Amino acid sequence: MGTSQGQKVAVITGASQGIGGDLVEAYRKLGYGVVATSRSIGAADDPEIVTVRGDISDADTAERVVRAALDRFGRIDSLVNNAGVFVAKPFTDYTDEDFALLTAVNLNGFFQLTQRVLPHLLAVGGGHIVTITTSLVDQPSSHVPSVLASLTKGGLSSATKSLAIEYAGRGVRVNAVAPGIIKTPMHPVETHAALAGLHPVGRIGETSDVVNAVVYLESAPFVTGEILHVDGGQNAGR
Repeated sequence: MGTSQGQKVAVITGASQGIGGDLVEAYRKLGYGVVATSRSIGAADDPEIVTVRGDISDADTAERVVRAALDRFGRIDSLVNNAGVFVAKPFTDYTDEDFALLTAVNLNGFFQLTQRVLPHLLAVGGGHIVTITTSLVDQPSSHVPSVLASLTKGGLSSATKSLAIEYAGRGVRVNAVAPGIIKTPMHPVETHAALAGLHPVGRIGETSDVVNAVVYLESAPFVTGEILHVDGGQNAGR
């Protein structure tokens, strides 16, 4: 089964809730067919959404995601690397298990799926890759010790620019969105007031702020290699 004439297709990771769930809705509103994956995702009612349950750090999951996209839609145009793990701890409190988890999800997940998707973007004459990182990569905070986030997500920011240059002449754009703290199920409501104080604008972000940034990048043909900060001014300073 292929796509309807002219329909584009997006693959979205970490797609079951929060930013990922809203990204799926946003791409459907743009008319895209969507392949949505996460460890806990269920079946979708929408026939234009295919779900794949699995651990994104596992190469087998990446294989199944790409296969699902091609079997259902016959093409891939965009990849949103949204799945990620964030653990804030003093550096010497991190465990080997923390290190293994963050490198597996944040780095291996990006590598396995992006490498498999790229040939299919080239096959349709170009496409778009956008990765969700964190503003803390560029503006660390003494209030949020998070070296493993910087070690892994910082790698993704550098990889974004490197891939953008490698593929700029072949029609594939590569960008990233670097959020501040966003109102998602990850942050209990009772923490919101304290977290708001970490942003110069005095509040935390909404999932729509990140989704709108991704949608902008999707529709910006002259933008590649960009790290778009959606962080209430954190990146500018405190």
